[in-house]
Amino acid sequence: MDEEIRINNKIVIPAHEIQYRFSRSSGPGGQNVNKLSTKVSLIFDLANSSAMDEASKNRLQQKLATYLDKSGKLTITSQESRSQYANRLVALQKFGDLLRNALMVPKIRKKTKPTKSSATRRVVEKTMRGMTKKMRSKKIDLE
Repeated sequence: MDEEIRINNKIVIPAHEIQYRFSRSSGPGGQNVNKLSTKVSLIFDLANSSAMDEASKNRLQQKLATYLDKSGKLTITSQESRSQYANRLVALQKFGDLLRNALMVPKIRKKTKPTKSSATRRVVEKTMRGMTKKMRSKKIDLE
């Protein structure tokens, strides 16, 4: 459990940079809810992390602004399971997925232009369709 978390090829977060806080859960568990602290809050100090360069930190701070508190700490909670251990695993999974998605740089869209043949094909198809509709609406007098 106390291993490093691999985000991508460049970023590996050591286990000592992640803190856990446990509290009573409001989730499933019957009487366990009243007795055991199964809710897990994963806390990661993004501002003081040594695992990332400044560019990555800045990108994460912009993308994850809603998850960060005023001191720059990222907090993720999990209370889906009756087990504290399972909730820790879920919180770690959420944490890794969140960071991976936030660090992903979207591809730059290259503008494309339709070819001449596709443009003429489109116009010809429109003309044919229009002619078909005209043929349907004409009334023919047989007299």
